[in-house]
Amino acid sequence: MSGFASVGVIGGGAWGTALAQVSARAGLAVTLWAREGEVVEAVNRAHENPLFLPGVALDPEIKASADLAALAGLDLLLAVVPAQHLRGTLTALAPHIRRGQPVLLCAKGVEKGSLKLMTEVLEDTAPQACPAVLSGPSFAGEVARGLPTAVTLACPNPELGQRLAEALATPTFRPYWAADIIGAEAGGAVKNVLAIACGIVEGRGLGRSAHAALVTRGFAELTRLAVALGGEARTVAGLCGLGDLVLTCSSPQSRNMSVGLALGRGQTLAEALSGKLSVAEGVESAPAVRALAQRLDVETPICEAVAAVLAGERDLDGAIGALLARPLRSERED
Repeated sequence: MSGFASVGVIGGGAWGTALAQVSARAGLAVTLWAREGEVVEAVNRAHENPLFLPGVALDPEIKASADLAALAGLDLLLAVVPAQHLRGTLTALAPHIRRGQPVLLCAKGVEKGSLKLMTEVLEDTAPQACPAVLSGPSFAGEVARGLPTAVTLACPNPELGQRLAEALATPTFRPYWAADIIGAEAGGAVKNVLAIACGIVEGRGLGRSAHAALVTRGFAELTRLAVALGGEARTVAGLCGLGDLVLTCSSPQSRNMSVGLALGRGQTLAEALSGKLSVAEGVESAPAVRALAQRLDVETPICEAVAAVLAGERDLDGAIGALLARPLRSERED
């Protein structure tokens, strides 16, 4: 038995709602915190979240609140707010986090400005918490509907990691425990940037061969950066790196790939983002990933090209041409 009976899910977007559904299926008492009053009302009254996850009937036992104090005293917290808003939310939540309380970080990205991973943001805002990371190939709608999904649950404490995995596991949601929390975070952050690049390739009609090459070379960049941060190559070769990259780069369901598709078809960034309620984390993380790679002296030409395109520093054809004109090298060269 995991020893966990209650969970607070921080964030009422699509992924937060899906994880609330998973938690309820796993037998936990769930409180979902959402900033949007209409989400709170819809979850409590109609057991649905039409704003972010339409068409999915939610477990009626899920309770929603707009008050962070409602999460006080729960056994476990899942932080699912977007990466660039995590610091502010955790700062407000910190008085309600007790010493040693597990906080499972489910947002993927690198914080702009500080260039910190989400576990570092948690350390800054609520050092009394016990950190863990959930990352892997998972579309919110599929997870919420109970389709089979496997993810990485990274926690440096083996006993706690196994208990967390047991607490969230259902017949169709399989968390695989890992100790390498940095590798799990790095994989999730970088793959969103690479997904934008894959969308551009698709939108530009460059072909499946180019798509496969970009995924493979992008994975090399992801691995280099993860190792430079202190993660392990074998971690990102699993669900939280390669698995997540394959999913995010192969389906227009991916918010990040859909942005790239729009750019590749000639839309501006503002047009690509127009009307979207859910956050494409790669757009916000791209400049931070580029700056972090430069700080660590890690070569990430694809991520750098995406950041340059999003910032308006380079047009698409120029960025693509520059990547294709790079000097030939050994495939195994670090």
